[in-house]
Amino acid sequence: MRVDLFDFDLPPENIALRPASPRNSARLLHVPRDGVLTDRIVHDLPSLLRAGDVLVFNDTRVIPAQLEGMRGEARIGATLHKRLSLREWQAFLRNAKRVRDGDRIDFGAGVTAIAGPRDDDGGVTLRFEGDEPVEVLLERAGRMPLPPYIASKRPTDAQDRSDYQTMFAREDGAVAAPTAALHFTPDLMAAIAQAGIATETLTLHVGAGTFLPVKADDTDDHRMHAEWGRIEADTADRLNAARAAGGRLIAVGTTSLRLLESATGQDGIIRPFADETRIFITPGYTFRAVDGLMTNFHLPKSTLFMLVSALMGTERMQAVYAHAIAEGYRFYSYGDSSLLLP
Repeated sequence: MRVDLFDFDLPPENIALRPASPRNSARLLHVPRDGVLTDRIVHDLPSLLRAGDVLVFNDTRVIPAQLEGMRGEARIGATLHKRLSLREWQAFLRNAKRVRDGDRIDFGAGVTAIAGPRDDDGGVTLRFEGDEPVEVLLERAGRMPLPPYIASKRPTDAQDRSDYQTMFAREDGAVAAPTAALHFTPDLMAAIAQAGIATETLTLHVGAGTFLPVKADDTDDHRMHAEWGRIEADTADRLNAARAAGGRLIAVGTTSLRLLESATGQDGIIRPFADETRIFITPGYTFRAVDGLMTNFHLPKSTLFMLVSALMGTERMQAVYAHAIAEGYRFYSYGDSSLLLP
């Protein structure tokens, strides 16, 4: 399938640089089965779902995974994207041509790492020196890994430490937030429970590869990045029971959706899962686990816009995005959201 089918023009002023405040005051574009688009607000969500439905959240926690350092006289930037072992991470490097296997990179604040070989995704293995946990080193020397379309327009600051973290964040390991869940607050969660809507959590550690552009001209030639996820057995049992009772599973974010689909067999049964996934969802894919998706607005020609096009239809999503742009919706990680119910 041609990648240019998923292109669209987005005015720069539609890109959000800060989240809405309060979080649940962001706009929500309701895209129901009948195709009539309705402009709502995130705090309207309980009225748009049914008792017995289940919202599925990702509880990954974003770590301060961006580092700036020196290899000799060369300035090196590193974005960690996947843990390999207790002290080793795969990382994408800026100015990577200046780094060779065995070089030491000094990231300041007493944090150093030895570069290893390059991996199949174009990154480099970094082995952190010393005895302190890598998470402690990152808290000292790292900064929050804002997406390039935000970081290129303003510097990361202290506010991003809280803004770029969901209320569900518990499991350290993500280098990008599951941004659809950024809109949720304790008050909204109370209203959701009051409406008889259940909630569950799973874990998918979002990698920096989520921001990599699709460089191929055809989707068949794109290599999807790997991300590690886990669904506990009791969580899978509750999700299967809810669906058997007539409830709909609504993934909050494409990360939750991708993990649910990775863990579900042809029979539609969700199974426990603890592994990497490279699932790449494009139009023509048959969904097995989810009945809807709450998600922010995505980059043109991205794997995530391909995913929502697979769920709702490419022409339909192009129309949805045209409406969102015309109505001034805020796009991307800190932007507004949509509720897609195929």
